[in-house]
Amino acid sequence: MQSEMRRKLLEIFSNSTGEFVSGQKISEKLGCSRTAVWKHIEDLRKEGYELEAVRRLGYRITKKPDKITGNEIQLGLKTMSIGRNVHFEESVLSTQKIAHRLAYDGVPEGTIVVTEEQTAGRGRLDRSWHSPKQTGVWMSLILRPNIPPSSAPQLTLLAAVGVVQGIQEITGLEPDIKWPNDILISGKKVVGILTELQAEADRINSVIIGIGINVNQNYFPEELDDIATSLYLQKGEIINRAELIQSILYKIEVLYHDYLSNGFSMVKLLWESYAISIGQKIVARTITGSISGRALGITSEGVLRLEDETGVIHLIHSADIELVKNR
Repeated sequence: MQSEMRRKLLEIFSNSTGEFVSGQKISEKLGCSRTAVWKHIEDLRKEGYELEAVRRLGYRITKKPDKITGNEIQLGLKTMSIGRNVHFEESVLSTQKIAHRLAYDGVPEGTIVVTEEQTAGRGRLDRSWHSPKQTGVWMSLILRPNIPPSSAPQLTLLAAVGVVQGIQEITGLEPDIKWPNDILISGKKVVGILTELQAEADRINSVIIGIGINVNQNYFPEELDDIATSLYLQKGEIINRAELIQSILYKIEVLYHDYLSNGFSMVKLLWESYAISIGQKIVARTITGSISGRALGITSEGVLRLEDETGVIHLIHSADIELVKNR
């Protein structure tokens, strides 16, 4: 009951778009006394919200805490469906594991799983992901697109574009995308994306997109220091993670609706505009060996096109990509 009251109160402030809300109006909407309203306001302050109270005008939130619970994410969320259902846990092994279970149980499309800490976070090829408590965004998004399973990799590229756009909007930074699922700033990894399917031979039941973002870390372990960075280290200031999530979810939703209506063409153009590897010499390490050459772009299916030194164009469906630095 207490949490439901808090959700309703935050919703009232969200709908006020920064304007004052009178105690009387809050009392009427919550169905409680003015004294109870004051107690709920004090509870918000204890949670880290900063509120301004002005006689005859009422209350307004001036600063939100850097928390990523469902309430904080949904306060100001602009999406229609993505992120409207939030499963939050303080600490988990992996948001992907929870999302798989929830997807199997039939939760609504757009459900997200968010945590403050992953103790067994993972990326592609079951690599571990450094995800310490209260510093980053560790979340998984459940989608149920009516597309063939072979098209699912396109959603990894779609998510990458949405994440880049969200980071740009909140921080002003200019990230690059390295095919297929890494987002870099200043040549160092800041975001990893992992897409997994629950599917049958000819249809997708759900697509689960895991997104890990280094947000407010101020250091990395020695073995990661040369290859990883955070938005804080690049921007020089603390980033509000809930606002970052809101922006990313909105950008992904806009792209997703366009994708379902019009296909992959818009995502392809945007992805290539952010891609660091296009036109560059790269080494693609696949399960069958390494191929060196120049990255030409991606196909309409999202497959990487690589031209080797003999002029032969290879289609790369899955690989680790290394950029070859000019000597």
